[in-house]
Amino acid sequence: MSAFRFEILHTSKKSSARAGRIHTPHGTIDTPNFVAVGTLGTLKAIENTLADEMGLELMFCNTYHLMLHPGAHVVEKAGGLHTFTSRKGPIITDSGGFQVFSLAYGSVADELKSKGQKKGKNSVLKITEEGVIFRSYRDGKRIDLTPESSIQAQKSLGADIIIPLDELPPYHIGEKELRDSFERTHRWEKRSLDEHLKNPNNQAIYSVIHGGTSISMRLESAQRLGAMDFDGHAIGGSFGKTKEQMFTFLEALVPKLPPEKPMHLLGIGDLASVAAGTRLGIDTFDSSYPTRAARHGVLFTDEGNLKISNTRFSTNFGPIENGCTCPTCKHYSLGYIHHLFKSKELSGQRLMSIHNLSYMIRFMKKMREQILNDEI
Repeated sequence: MSAFRFEILHTSKKSSARAGRIHTPHGTIDTPNFVAVGTLGTLKAIENTLADEMGLELMFCNTYHLMLHPGAHVVEKAGGLHTFTSRKGPIITDSGGFQVFSLAYGSVADELKSKGQKKGKNSVLKITEEGVIFRSYRDGKRIDLTPESSIQAQKSLGADIIIPLDELPPYHIGEKELRDSFERTHRWEKRSLDEHLKNPNNQAIYSVIHGGTSISMRLESAQRLGAMDFDGHAIGGSFGKTKEQMFTFLEALVPKLPPEKPMHLLGIGDLASVAAGTRLGIDTFDSSYPTRAARHGVLFTDEGNLKISNTRFSTNFGPIENGCTCPTCKHYSLGYIHHLFKSKELSGQRLMSIHNLSYMIRFMKKMREQILNDEI
């Protein structure tokens, strides 16, 4: 019997929001919940032992980057991601496809200043029915990524929840090209599921609902993948240019997915989207939003975001937010954090990241309580 199980505790009478629990071999995830992104096996500026202590229930790691360094085989030799990274709680990994295709289309290319890219080498060399051939951004080495090899890598990493290989087409794509990508992705997802079922290894696998900005393809994807033996369903790809367009898609999609299985929104985790997505029935959201905002000097509070660079904080010797019990607010003042940030001290970014992550954890706990009380 699988150690993975999802139970719904309550569905709100005011919306489609639901409170539940996802049970995994490494602990329980209360839903709805925020999933912090630890690309290389750690959050930016926050060590895993502290994230565990703060109550982070699910962390998202990137197979693409971990395959390139230190290598899935190295992580496996160490005993898997949990042992290697000293992470106690559950971990979800992606297939590597998002990073490969986003590099190809430029969305993260500027963040990865590699030797190969400086010489003008294209990250993705070829997309075939078999998979995708690309160059490592670290050393230019050719790598073949297939549905089967992606699943095998995630087996080696030992994540609690894994994701099938999918193709992420660019936002501006013709209808025929989108349909070709759509069909190939669904064939890849079926192959990924088949590879997983050969050795479940006490892991769960989520599908990825695709279709770009075509609502008809999105609904078709939900129908096709919803009928397969996936443990949960993630919704990914492009939804258009505005949050409103995304919410329109989710409103149509969520009711078409099996309600007894958890639903995850890939790469979306800002406060407004989490609040709206929760009301539509999404259970988990992943994003690097809290730590990225901290690095840019933005702090979360119930009264709105604070920009720490503002000179008015230089003589504010109270906490970031009254009543906050995070390690940062317990020990440090806004004035001190303002000083650290303006001085470009790394400890300032760390203290801000700790507060923002703590805020997201509290924000989701409050939403769960509101669902149980039929308030949202």
